Amino acid sequence: MGEARAPSGTSSRRRTLRDETIKHYLETIYYIAHEEDRVRPSRIAEWMAVSAPTVSTTLSSLKEDGWIELGEGRSVVLTAKGRTTAEEIVRSHRLLERWLTDKLRLDWAEADLEAQNLAPVVSAELADRLDAHLGNPTTCPHGNVIPGRAAPYGTLVALADLEPGRWSRIRRISEVAEHDAPDLLSYLYDEELVLGTRVRVDGDAKTSGAVNVHTGKRSVALGIETARSIWVEPE
Repeated sequence: MGEARAPSGTSSRRRTLRDETIKHYLETIYYIAHEEDRVRPSRIAEWMAVSAPTVSTTLSSLKEDGWIELGEGRSVVLTAKGRTTAEEIVRSHRLLERWLTDKLRLDWAEADLEAQNLAPVVSAELADRLDAHLGNPTTCPHGNVIPGRAAPYGTLVALADLEPGRWSRIRRISEVAEHDAPDLLSYLYDEELVLGTRVRVDGDAKTSGAVNVHTGKRSVALGIETARSIWVEPE
């Protein structure tokens, strides 16, 4: 009897799964690196909800294949090759979010979840067509800059650190905060704390333990950690 053969397409499916894993790790490292001082394996494990040994094994493979480097204290750094691929995925993710919110009218949270599932399989050609269709936006719906574009705003300040009484406009929601607190996007969307909203802070957050935000139409009390995830441009 001849040697049994694997069903047609099995090796291809395995390769696709591996490619998706690589992309997921590279995207995760990119996001954490842009918001936090260092990217540590423990933070990646927390972000991806996988075990520390799994992360350690995968990082070793990524290093061998030239996607990352391991620095001091096993901090993780993308190589030029890794950064290029990560930026392609993040670009697709943020363009998809734009399309899903601007054209299909999904709310922030729904669009973020759908984009997360779709981004790793979007081709460069499709991303380019989507970009042109949307008029070449500079940011995702939450104000995070699309790789390759210049930020459409100046110096930003965390809402928690904003000087009381000073009017500002919301420009960005932390990508890490979006991930760590999935309900945050829905909450901010429902409270109309969206990009471009003019806000001011009243009172001393350190004393009250909360940030009282006024939009001119309504007042919203936010926890300090939530307020640290919202970045504003002072007027």
